[in-house]
Amino acid sequence: MSAQVLDLKQQVHDAATAARIASRRLATLSTAEKNRALHAAADSVLAQVEVILAANAAAVRDVLVALRADLDVVVDALDRAAGASGPEDVELGALATIARTIAEGNTGAARIPGKHGGAHKQYAVVSVLVPDAPGELARLLGDVGAAGVNLEDLQLEHAAGRAVGMAAISVVPARAEHLESELTARGWRLVS
Repeated sequence: MSAQVLDLKQQVHDAATAARIASRRLATLSTAEKNRALHAAADSVLAQVEVILAANAAAVRDVLVALRADLDVVVDALDRAAGASGPEDVELGALATIARTIAEGNTGAARIPGKHGGAHKQYAVVSVLVPDAPGELARLLGDVGAAGVNLEDLQLEHAAGRAVGMAAISVVPARAEHLESELTARGWRLVS
């Protein structure tokens, strides 16, 4: 065996040993310490992004070329749709291309792991108007908890020119109706 192969084997062995030691140590850490360790690892990767991209340039290029080709097809379909005099005059091929692209995007998004790295789940969304005033969002979240409903996700949008926001609260579908009635009873305005 050449010296290069032996050196590479030793590097792999050393990396595996370091990973084993790190995983044992990581198992004993608190959540806050684990989060700090993950942020440090992410910072380390970001600091090496140029090296990582350079080492994978050909593979990254292939993916980007394929993405550009896909986008060119969608742009062409959108141009054909925009050139129609009305929705009924859009070429079927253009509509099919746009629909297929949306479906493929949804398929890709569904492959992204859900909460805690598990399978992606579908949630019901309860939308609530929230006054833009100190403590109102906290009051809403307290009322969600008081209703005995676990908040799976939250998105908050502000209405332009109005002192109100809209909270989109994602919950397990079986709990949505209960949450809606509880929030209504507590004086919240729901958006349907």
